[in-house]
Amino acid sequence: MPPISTSRLSQKVVVGAVFVAAMFVNILDITIINVALPAIGKDLGATQASLATVAVGYLVSLAVFIPASGWLGDRFGTKRIFLIALAIFTGASALCGLAQSIDQLVLFRILQGAGGGMLTPVGMAMMFRVFPPEERVRASRILMVPTALAPALGPVLGGLLVDKASWHWVFFINLPVGIAAFVFGLLFLEEHKDPRAGRFDVPGFILSGAGFALLMYALSEGASKGWGSTVIVSTGITGLVLCVAMVFVELRVESPMLDLRLLKDRLFVSTNIVSMINSAAFLGVLYVFPLMQQQAFGKSALETGLLTFPEAFGVVIATQWVSRLYPVVGPRRLMAGGLLGIAACAGLLALVDGNTSAVLIVTLMFFTGASMAHVMIPMQAAAFARTAPADNGRASTIFNVQRQLGSALGVAVLASVLAGIGTVTTKAGGAPTPNLDAYHVACLVAAGLAILGSIAALTIRDSDAASTMRRKTEVVAPPTKIPAESATV
Repeated sequence: MPPISTSRLSQKVVVGAVFVAAMFVNILDITIINVALPAIGKDLGATQASLATVAVGYLVSLAVFIPASGWLGDRFGTKRIFLIALAIFTGASALCGLAQSIDQLVLFRILQGAGGGMLTPVGMAMMFRVFPPEERVRASRILMVPTALAPALGPVLGGLLVDKASWHWVFFINLPVGIAAFVFGLLFLEEHKDPRAGRFDVPGFILSGAGFALLMYALSEGASKGWGSTVIVSTGITGLVLCVAMVFVELRVESPMLDLRLLKDRLFVSTNIVSMINSAAFLGVLYVFPLMQQQAFGKSALETGLLTFPEAFGVVIATQWVSRLYPVVGPRRLMAGGLLGIAACAGLLALVDGNTSAVLIVTLMFFTGASMAHVMIPMQAAAFARTAPADNGRASTIFNVQRQLGSALGVAVLASVLAGIGTVTTKAGGAPTPNLDAYHVACLVAAGLAILGSIAALTIRDSDAASTMRRKTEVVAPPTKIPAESATV
């Protein structure tokens, strides 16, 4: 169906609206499900292992379909693939809410992940296609809305829905947003195809999809099943072998599923490395903090969500000055400083105990979010600065693959710390009590990851991102190829 009256709406507005809506429900779905799992298990009579599959199945499905999203968007059109992915995600959300057994729920979550896996890469490619380099900071501010609000809102909204309605509504809540975004996109989005898409890279799809899926499974389940267990060792090693084989195959294919040649650009590879470490550190903090509040201090899911939510305010407020600083300061110092801020907040969270005032905790979460804005705004603005517009689809695929792996890696590392130290201690003749040291050490490990990311940010050269640091009036033509002098070995 052709778009209707596109002249009345700028594509920047249209793409921004549908992508923010889709990305919001996609990210929200990952965080809100954790609050609902106990109620789902009780209602459906599911075991703890089955409940874990509800969350892990979605993440594994994401990993399978993210690599194919860039080629699908280029070949069949970004509008068509984005709307198909949104329809799959929204329809699967309805099916999840209607599930009558744990097996049905797992199956529908896998279907939901298939849609979610294509949404973000294709949507990001659309965003960076309609926003030229000198407006990338503006685009990054738009992308920060769902990135900041969804993780913080998930626990709050999940707690309210489970307590006041039922667990089914953590899925049904996606429907109005998904349907509205689909109709709006169907009417007003413009289609874009890349005639250079080439043939479907079957070996690349199989190797990357299977490899990333196995790695995601191993990282997600390693802490609970044990890193030395046969299933984790076998899936982890197999996933690594498939990913290594994928690299050799993709470098020899004319139109690869994952265009690893884009990593020759030093700015693109540096921002991807920082993004992976940043995802591990930041989402690691958001993983440990709720557990510490609920398991160690006895807070409810709703109370924990309210303590976490100021992180979103920190992000939203900080984006206002970060976007103004970016053209003057550049991405290198902003990202390095932001990661040091995350490290400082995580380190201070390691000092929190049951007597710490809620005001201090809320303040720390606010500054964690503010620090995050100093990383994400420049990262998303600079990452594609030297990427040709025709390569945006494949570049966004690589960007989202590493971000998902980074998130899984951060949670895996910190979950392993908690499991290794033990979150419960039992004194002789006494009742089990929470072991606060485990949570404190996990926070310090998250701080260490953030410091490592800050060091990696120092490898970024502001001169490489010069096109994104210019004001809107200083329009510069985007690059048509990766300059030879920017290549790294």
